[in-house]
Formats: sequence, structure tokens, C-alpha cells
Amino acid sequence: ILDEPPLCHGTLGREITSRNPCQYEEEDFKHLPLTIIYSLFFLFGLSLNAMVLVLITFRTKHWTPFIIYMLNLTMCDFLFVFMLPFLIYYYAGANDWPFGEPVCKIVRFFFYTNLYGSILFLSVISLHRFIGICYPVRSLSWLSIRRAKLVSVGVWACVLSGQAPVLYYSSTRKYRKGFFCVGTTGPEVYYELLVYSSVISVVMFAVPFMVVMVCYGLMVRNASKGSGRAHRTKQKSVRMIIIVLMTFMFCFLPFHLTRSLFYSFRYLRDKHPDIAYVLTRVMASANSLFNPILYFIAFRDFRKTTKKHKKPGNGLPGYQLYSRLWEMKMNLFFKRHNIIWST
Repeated sequence: ILDEPPLCHGTLGREITSRNPCQYEEEDFKHLPLTIIYSLFFLFGLSLNAMVLVLITFRTKHWTPFIIYMLNLTMCDFLFVFMLPFLIYYYAGANDWPFGEPVCKIVRFFFYTNLYGSILFLSVISLHRFIGICYPVRSLSWLSIRRAKLVSVGVWACVLSGQAPVLYYSSTRKYRKGFFCVGTTGPEVYYELLVYSSVISVVMFAVPFMVVMVCYGLMVRNASKGSGRAHRTKQKSVRMIIIVLMTFMFCFLPFHLTRSLFYSFRYLRDKHPDIAYVLTRVMASANSLFNPILYFIAFRDFRKTTKKHKKPGNGLPGYQLYSRLWEMKMNLFFKRHNIIWST
């Protein structure tokens, strides 16, 4: 998300002259656009995620697994939003980092925590929807508030431990006009960074992406069956996973592809796709705007379903949304096992 100095002739971030064949181009043209873009991300990201937080805190009567996952997803977005003022100041100052190395490390750590926290929680939401639609009876025991909390703790543990090396690799580098805040390291351990980045891309992006695609494919096939309220409920869940899939395709996939190329070319000391990498970093940052939309759509569908199907005594959101459970008359099972179904 911040600029990277060149890796050439065994030196990272050295002052480079016009006689150096690895001369670094300052690319001043991007400072103003990035300042404007990140300012907009801050304003809209803060507003949208604050609205989600208010709705979850003050409008939620029945806590469900979906609500718990969305709350954690919102927390991931706030990590990114709160670091944006540092980036805005950085780009407005033409790539001169004045906040010191510790803040540089924290900003980079928050960026990747938001990125992979969003990826994993979106994947969990997709899997949650898939199980609820395709295995409605079994899901009564599989999907519960307690398990949702345990899953959330597990996701945070994976993300924080997986991104801890970012605190080691990130640093500040001096150049002619001031200091860079960089996420890469010197040539002596650059291969380690390349391996680490590749492993993280596979484990925390490629695998979750495959999970989302499989869930989408199976839910589309399942949604073609049935009719009436059951069919409409399936279509709503498919629509939600489509939004998740679009977020992966637009925000996360381009970033991971260009980052892999960027790091590989730098390791080979070849010309690297810097402009493409900058662009896809911005696209990856946009996920903090898309995530609240997911909640707003679910909240809207929930209100519509409640108004349409609400009857006396039917207080559980799952009774209203998952018409399969309505048809199977599982309300007694809900109360007996104290299970609150997802919205």
C-alpha cells in the first residue's frame, strides 16, 4: 500500500543517480490521485462501517452467527480506516514518511490484517450460507452462536499470527527527499520474504477463494430446486455469495497476482509492474467499502422477510428467513436447543 524502493546491485533504498542503470522513477503523478482516493476511502469507509456498527449495536435483537461474523468484518475494516490518515498525509507530502519506523510497521500490519481478515471472514460467511441452505437440518447443530464465536477467535488467531512477520519485514528507508515506508526487506533476506508472501497468498487467499467458488457453484445448483418461499430464500443467499465473489474478483485477485509478479521481478532484478501494483493495492483497499454493502443487503432482506412472514409467536430470525425450517416445523427444535439461526 506504500511505495517500494528499488532492489538492485545488492542495495535496497540507496540514493540513486542518473548514471545508475537501476534508477528509480519517483512517479510524482500518482501522489495527488492517491491522496484524493484515500481521502474518499476514509470518508465513505468511516461512514459506512460506523453505520453498520450502530445497526449491529442498537438494532440487533437476536444475535446470530451472521451478525457475529459481520461485526468481526467491520472491525477489520476499522483497522484499515483508522490508518488511512497516515497514508493521506504520506502521499500529500510526496512520499516522505515523517512518523517513524514503529508507526510504519503498524500501518503495514493493519493493512494486511484488514486484507486477510476480510478474506477469511467473507469466506466463513459464504460457507455459513452454503451450509444453511444446502443442509438446513444438520446446520441446526452445526451453526450456533458459540461456534461462531470460536470460529471468529480462530480467524483472528490465524490472521494475527500469519501477518506478524510483516512487523519484521517492514521498515523505513532513506532516499533523497526523505523516508519511504516500505514492506520489503534488504537483498540478504529478500528470498525469505518472497517465500513468505507466496505461502500467505496460497493459504489465506487461494484456498479461501476456492471455497467461495465451490460454495457459489453448489448453491446455484441447489437454488434451481424448489419453489415459493424456499426458492426465494435460496436466491437471496446466492445473491449474497455473488457479492462476496465479486469482492474477491475485483479487490483481492488482481492484488495477489500483481504482488506475486512484483516481488518475483524484484527478486530477479528485472523491471517490475510498479504502476499495476499501485493500482491493485488501491483496488484491494476498496474492500472496506464493499463489506458494509453486504450487511445492508442482508439487513434489508431480513426486514422485508419479517414484514411479509411475521406471525404471532415467530420471534426467531431463522424461522422467518429459512423457509425450509418453516415447512419442516422445527420451531420446537429451536427452543429446545436454544439455537438462534442466521439472518
